[in-house]
Amino acid sequence: MADAQNHPRTRLVAATSRMSNMYAVMGVTGQVGGQVANELLETDHAVRAILRDEAKAARWIDRGCEIALATADDADALTAAFAGVDGVFLMIPPDYDPAPGFPGIRKIIATVSQAVTVARPDKLVFLSTVGAHVATFSLLNNSRMVEAALRELPIPTAFVRAGWFMENAAWDVAAARSGLIPSFLQPLDHPIPMVATADLARTVAGTLVESWQGHRVIELEGPRRYSALDIASGFAAVLGRPVRTEPVPRDTWEHLFHTQGMQNPEPRMRMLDGFNEGWIDFEHGQAGSRKAVTTLETVLQGLLDRSA
Repeated sequence: MADAQNHPRTRLVAATSRMSNMYAVMGVTGQVGGQVANELLETDHAVRAILRDEAKAARWIDRGCEIALATADDADALTAAFAGVDGVFLMIPPDYDPAPGFPGIRKIIATVSQAVTVARPDKLVFLSTVGAHVATFSLLNNSRMVEAALRELPIPTAFVRAGWFMENAAWDVAAARSGLIPSFLQPLDHPIPMVATADLARTVAGTLVESWQGHRVIELEGPRRYSALDIASGFAAVLGRPVRTEPVPRDTWEHLFHTQGMQNPEPRMRMLDGFNEGWIDFEHGQAGSRKAVTTLETVLQGLLDRSA
């Protein structure tokens, strides 16, 4: 087992006090990982915050967390970060523009698999996605590949398959204020599974403190499904003025994504096709998913408040 204290790229800063079980949390500087860590701390569990940048550690040290400096492509650093904990929350850094064959995710899978096998945390919760079970080519194949690899590991593992993040509407705030939102979700009245990151974090944190054997799948979405029209009407409600939406023509996507700097936009385009055509959904459909409580309107209000 790697020496967590002496690995050159991993340093553990001791917490001021050990409260309860210790959970290692990746992605604490992001919206999901940070909320997972907060949920655990607020329920008196100890957290080892896994960070790439030591400069961002002070906030978590002040809250009594251990700090592990590690990156997703460093097996020794991750081994040290995962060692001696009661559970790990695993997030894979997003890659919206993967090279053909997904070489980046394949490298991370090998790294994570080695780290988990050596460190042997008591259990692992992976942030997966709606559609992770679907073999049809799309950007979401990366989560399918991670799930397949984690199923081979000798520890209890949970896959939390999240719907489309409601917070993705942050990209639409400026357009909503102008009164017109261009949408890749189409037909405009086609509802898809969405979920708020706060509900996702509560589900992850709650799962981490549970006990189970083998592998489990939790498919999570909000209280109902939402469409592009719902996003526009939600913004209109919180802004107090009309907001409409119109589809971005499918035949313009590739050129548009290339102008935005993408090298290989096909996986992203096929993901959007999957949502729009309905073949990206939960494995057990809407009837089999767990329903969270936060509404789209609540999330949109928060996005507008933070952008004011």
